[in-house]
Amino acid sequence: MKPVRDFNTGLCVFKAVKMKIEALKREILNCQRCGLAETRNHVIFGEGNKQAPIFIIGEAPGRDEDLKGRPFVGESGQLLDKILHACGFNRHQHVFISNILKCRPPGNRTPSPEEISNCKPYLLQQINLVDPQILILLGATALKSMVGQDQKITKVRGTWVRCENRLAMPVYHPSAVLRKPALKRETWEDFQKIVYKYRKIINHSHYAPYT
Repeated sequence: MKPVRDFNTGLCVFKAVKMKIEALKREILNCQRCGLAETRNHVIFGEGNKQAPIFIIGEAPGRDEDLKGRPFVGESGQLLDKILHACGFNRHQHVFISNILKCRPPGNRTPSPEEISNCKPYLLQQINLVDPQILILLGATALKSMVGQDQKITKVRGTWVRCENRLAMPVYHPSAVLRKPALKRETWEDFQKIVYKYRKIINHSHYAPYT
């Protein structure tokens, strides 16, 4: 009978976490903490598996995301999905995707320190609720906001760092790769390291078509 009790306990925990995530989502969707509330079309909460072993952190929604209400749906998102597919990952099972900011800065400008300060607590709550084992930091803003302002993406990308008491891998943002295709090789090398770590600590038999 013990496996049944364990299953029921796990199910109860999942339901409780799901309820907390939905409550947090309602709070975020109604956020008025900064001036971005006046210019946004949608608040982008994030999406993916609410118990994902991998949590991907971007910078902020862009034009396409603001219009559609989903994270990473423009060109950067399409490239990210291709990379995830090559790693054997998908949005429904392996990852949860969110951003430092939940609203689009006008003109896709870099988020201000005040905006990050207002919005980051939401992201930290998401991370704690999803409880991933691996964080992926997409680009300089995610790296600086989560690890430290003195960090440089060109120096630490591809190396494992500690972030929120978890393993984190800084990588180039997909938009940077689109602007500078020469970064593709380094980016793929970094994601291969993520696959190897995933196999080591999460799923030894994980299949990735290109690693």
